[in-house]
Amino acid sequence: MKILVIGPSWVGDMMMSQSLYRTLKARYPQAIIDVMAPAWCRPLLARMPEVNEAIAMPLGHGTLGLTERRRLGHSLRSNGYDKAYVLPNSFKSALVPFFAGITQRVGWRGEMRYGLLNDLRILHKPAFPLMVQRYVALAYDKSTITSAKDIPQPLLWPMLNVTDDEQKRTCAAFSIDRARPVIGFCPGAEFGPAKRWPHYHYGTLAGKLIDAGYQIILFGSAKDKEAGSEIIAALTPSQQEWCRNLAGDTQLEEAVILLSACQGVVTNDSGLMHVAAALNRPLVALYGPSSPDFTPPLSHQAKVIRLIEGYHKVRKGDAAEGYHQSLIDITPDSVLAALTDLLAASKDN
Repeated sequence: MKILVIGPSWVGDMMMSQSLYRTLKARYPQAIIDVMAPAWCRPLLARMPEVNEAIAMPLGHGTLGLTERRRLGHSLRSNGYDKAYVLPNSFKSALVPFFAGITQRVGWRGEMRYGLLNDLRILHKPAFPLMVQRYVALAYDKSTITSAKDIPQPLLWPMLNVTDDEQKRTCAAFSIDRARPVIGFCPGAEFGPAKRWPHYHYGTLAGKLIDAGYQIILFGSAKDKEAGSEIIAALTPSQQEWCRNLAGDTQLEEAVILLSACQGVVTNDSGLMHVAAALNRPLVALYGPSSPDFTPPLSHQAKVIRLIEGYHKVRKGDAAEGYHQSLIDITPDSVLAALTDLLAASKDN
């Protein structure tokens, strides 16, 4: 069987989609699985052994590009795909498999995709509370999976592997002394400060960890560079020697490798949180208005800290500097305690 998956366009969603690929490969060991996704996803897909080929989607997020999608679909007709899985819920995401003439096209109903998808699933959201469950359910016949309780257990969570040699080379390239244990911080979040733990809390925590013998690496995109600089500014000169701001300075491939070299990770609700979870790093995930009830870190070594309940649709924080009060109220000492417990448990295993 040859399968085409139209993948998500966000780091976290792409990581969670690996559970579908792992499930398909477990059910159909001889299946060949190709994934069409934005080119930046290639470093993640390349570390998923279930994926045969990453096919670049050249159109940006939100672009219809009907002519280009028709051309892409026609170019794939010779690949002989038997089945397609469309993970995004948009109308346009279902066009390429349709134009490719793939016999069976599977996905949730989404934006009026009748005809484009011929194995159309109707989503009852309370029946599948987690995004990863919605992905994995597509691997089964819709008559057998009517809720998350019907999905065979255990759920195959995302899992990325990095070799020790890759860690050594990449740490050397960034002049990171591996003799001192590393804690990774991911202080950014795509939707801005409302989903971020305050930089001054990160600074306080960094100081405590550095004094305890750790070094800190700050991860993120170029948009997170300023937040990283603010964290470092909160440290004493001697502490600053052991805190590196790599936000915007690493490619995604490098960030994945360096995260795998961390003893532990402290992160906001972000794409890198899901990468760290897939690397099985001891992980403290800090949530505010967004809810872990839908997209939690999928790891037995993760601890979620959240002081409110329910989902709060907030794009701008309600307190100083745009932070959300519920995140301000999470103290550095509580995060340190959670991280310390996780690190101790990791050593025992």
